[in-house]
Amino acid sequence: MARASAGTTEQALAAAFAGLCALALGMGIGRFAYTPVLPAMQSEFGLSVESAGLIASANFAGYLAGALLAIRVAHGARHRAYVCAVLASVATTLLMAALSNAGPIAAVRFLSGLASAFLLVHGSSIVLDRLAAARRLELAGVHYAGVGVGIAASALIVDAALRLGATSTWQWIALGTASLLLAVPALAMADPACEAPRSAAHALEHARARRATRANGRHARAFVWLTCAYGGLGFGYVITVTFIVVMVRGNPQWRAWEMMIWLAVGLAAAPSNYLWQWAARRIDPWRAMAVAFALEACGVLAAASANSLVLVFAGAILLGGTFVGITALGLTTARELSSGTSGTAIATMTAAFGAGQIIGPAVGAWLAERSGGFWAPSLAAASVLMISAAMVTIGRPGDAALIEGS
Repeated sequence: MARASAGTTEQALAAAFAGLCALALGMGIGRFAYTPVLPAMQSEFGLSVESAGLIASANFAGYLAGALLAIRVAHGARHRAYVCAVLASVATTLLMAALSNAGPIAAVRFLSGLASAFLLVHGSSIVLDRLAAARRLELAGVHYAGVGVGIAASALIVDAALRLGATSTWQWIALGTASLLLAVPALAMADPACEAPRSAAHALEHARARRATRANGRHARAFVWLTCAYGGLGFGYVITVTFIVVMVRGNPQWRAWEMMIWLAVGLAAAPSNYLWQWAARRIDPWRAMAVAFALEACGVLAAASANSLVLVFAGAILLGGTFVGITALGLTTARELSSGTSGTAIATMTAAFGAGQIIGPAVGAWLAERSGGFWAPSLAAASVLMISAAMVTIGRPGDAALIEGS
């Protein structure tokens, strides 16, 4: 197989970097910045844990709705959908600065979730197709690192704002400004002229479809198991991601560390794709995902520890170091399992993920309010993650190594 030309490699790197910026603004900030700002919003606006959970669920309901709507976007319109998603994500982040009541906040978080789903589905579809055309799919790790980069950036921005005595309003303004800056390179990917020639893209898709038909029945079954496990990931990670800063703030002796805990999640997430891609090349993506699910379950339980800050940090690192890796492996594996368009497979997975996320924060907050802490919801989340590990183990097709290398 001939190596990609220098020009094609440069285009692949440009697409991966633009995708990184898109996920940083739409996912790392647009979706997850709610976590570090939440304690200040609770203090200033009197939000209860249950209200905070319902607001988070509204965001994830928007994410699910966005995934379902994204499936209906024609392939030729995905660039326009992507541009709208980038702009909407920036706008909804900035709009949070003007709100103080739970109802309007939930409505804006719903729209933010809608935008982030469109951005993930169509941004990933565009990036993965360009990388496949350039034969540089290993650069998908750069694209998915954007989630961790955005989380780490949100931690640093909110920490700096807190040191300056800024309210949640100014924290959201600072986060929105960062999103606006990231939107500039992210929108550079929106030019359809940068796509691979139609004949080349069609040939690649046809080759994938031909490989997939050799074990079409097994692949369809594997896709069902993978999708269900991906929904479990949505439930399993989201309780900790939503409330980890609140958990830390609950211990007065740990408050100085709350943003460092969130930073640890982002710093662990950013390079995690490469670790799990390395593991996938050696033990195949299905086994790698099973290991990652089990490690994430351990991280969720460690993060809920009320007695050891070291354990909380370990939990944050395990959480950040696994959930983005599973996301990337899950989506790239789903793309290879499907002989159709990449957007349909990614949107289906994202919808399952979104369904798990809707249930997670509401159930977690309900359990936390009634049990007096986050151990019970964390135990439930860890149990679901272990079930997901079993699902990908059961669903692994016999030609998994072939799929990973296609």
